[in-house]
Amino acid sequence: MSSFVWRKRAQAGGILFALIGATPIASSGAQPKAAPPDFSSNFVGWVGLNGAGPFFEPVPGRLPPVVSDPAHPFVPNGTNAQPSFRIADLSDPNLKPWVKERMKKDIDEVLAGKIAFTPSSSCVPAGVPLFMGYGGPNPIVFLQTPKEVWIIFMSDQQVRRIYLDVPHSAHPKPSWYGESVGHYEGDTLVIDTIGLSDKTVVDVYRTPHTEKLHVVERWRMVDGGKAMEAVFTVDDPDAFFQPWTGMRRYRRGQQEPDEIVCAENNSNNLFDYHIPMAEKPDF
Repeated sequence: MSSFVWRKRAQAGGILFALIGATPIASSGAQPKAAPPDFSSNFVGWVGLNGAGPFFEPVPGRLPPVVSDPAHPFVPNGTNAQPSFRIADLSDPNLKPWVKERMKKDIDEVLAGKIAFTPSSSCVPAGVPLFMGYGGPNPIVFLQTPKEVWIIFMSDQQVRRIYLDVPHSAHPKPSWYGESVGHYEGDTLVIDTIGLSDKTVVDVYRTPHTEKLHVVERWRMVDGGKAMEAVFTVDDPDAFFQPWTGMRRYRRGQQEPDEIVCAENNSNNLFDYHIPMAEKPDF
């Protein structure tokens, strides 16, 4: 059993709870168990580096993620130049032929003037590992309990649920965020995710995948607790010739997280982001 200290803070649209710390209580005669790392950051959240244009960093000695096409460099918002959408380098030898074919079709349409799909703009869940492309400039927040860890992206309240110290289901039904199980290894939270719907993409370059996608993440605090690092490996034998590894780094946020609605009664008809719309009331 564990004793937990919680802080309750009112937010727009409801009440959010933050886990401040955990103090294990040893049973009679048992050795004390080390407390897991506390990622709560006092409920201030974690903001991703490269926030104006988040991407997955390579990990030395590992096969890298997809990168930008040198012929079409990415230009983020907030510069004096015209912002652009991300264009992938299709010379990447790790992409299966059907992946390159689909990405080339998408790239050709974007270069011809089409608005590029992004989950954040389209109000659909990001999936894994693209969830780690979030967190900048708006934070992600951790909620930790003895049986579950929740990771919340505050911009539109997307929530990942990681179930601790349990095995995967035999045949999980594919879903937006799949089935994530995890455990602590010292100062590291290890997350294993399967059962991911192929409706999602794996990165900011809109790289597709199949339902065989398997992602393993390792989250830990670095730089004396001032920063966080997530190193993850992506394996999908039907989309990539070999597993590849990326990294996303975060810093402690400086502002309280706010509830931000992605779209509500949206009337902006200038762009078609393929935001889901109800054709009839659900009540």
